[in-house]
Amino acid sequence: MIKSISIIEGDGIGPEVIKQTIKVLNSIAKKYGHKFHYKNLLAGSKAIEKFGDPMPEETINHCLKADAVLFGCIGDPKYDHNPKGMRPEDGLLKLRKKMNLYCNIRPISIFPKLDKSPIKKELLNNVDFIIYRELTGGVYFGEKGRYKNGDKAYDHCIYSKKEIEKIGEKAFKAALFRKKKVTLVDKANVLETSRLWREVIKKISLDYPSIDLDFLYIDNASMQIIMNPKKFDIILTDNMFGDILSEESSVLTSSLGLLPSASIGDDKSMFEPIHGSYPQAEGKNIANPLGCILSGSMMLEYFGMYREKNLLEEAVKDSIEKEICTPDIIDSKLSSTTEEVGDYIKKYIIHQ
Repeated sequence: MIKSISIIEGDGIGPEVIKQTIKVLNSIAKKYGHKFHYKNLLAGSKAIEKFGDPMPEETINHCLKADAVLFGCIGDPKYDHNPKGMRPEDGLLKLRKKMNLYCNIRPISIFPKLDKSPIKKELLNNVDFIIYRELTGGVYFGEKGRYKNGDKAYDHCIYSKKEIEKIGEKAFKAALFRKKKVTLVDKANVLETSRLWREVIKKISLDYPSIDLDFLYIDNASMQIIMNPKKFDIILTDNMFGDILSEESSVLTSSLGLLPSASIGDDKSMFEPIHGSYPQAEGKNIANPLGCILSGSMMLEYFGMYREKNLLEEAVKDSIEKEICTPDIIDSKLSSTTEEVGDYIKKYIIHQ
């Protein structure tokens, strides 16, 4: 199989984790006779410096033509106070909108070997849920600004029935192949957009009688993820709530650096770890590449390469079992470098 993949390394540790992911993907391609053609593209701070734009049109056009996009991470404190549309993060929002990546999928699963989570071990046994986060609507994309004197600010949150239906269908279809449970997280006691979400999702649920649907307010859901994470299967929620809950859920797994994601559109998709650019670790060879590598695994599944996905995930699990890990998830005296983790997973795949 031949696939074209747009590569956006981004900022901070992005180039380092992308390097290891490509190394692993190339070992998969070699083993199974695939050809992956990569196109490196600029976005984020480097694009601001070169083009004065965090997401140049050239980058967007290549992403729209590719079979998939593999994204590192984005963000640079140097540009935190740039005007609207000129921060690195603004570029990522722009790309998601242009590619119509409306469904963000964030799996949360536990590696029993790890013990860096502050949550009691007995609460973590068999935790396995997925967050379905709406990605192109809500407060992140609503009109925002300040009134003339600057003393008042506003961020509009708008959702349409169609936007909610699209991701709702995705979540219910996924639940059919799991534990058959969907939890809608909202704030329907306060927000009108949340009330619309409930109306639409209740109606969709009628077409899925085998799926158990329940509802949680965001404040309660935030507590339940820590106190009783086993209760969840599919969490369905809006853009901002999904962003917050997935970051919180990283506490269960031991590190934000372990979590992958897929952003799915009608005919285009992008794969990226959920962590930020972590500029403090840039160039130190200590960044955890597993979130990015597992995002590559989700990309293989998107391509229909199921054997390849399974082998890659088996290699990741083996690296953790053998304690070939970066210092965020193992004692720093025993830890491996970013490069060593990638090398181990590559060799595991080749020798299977």
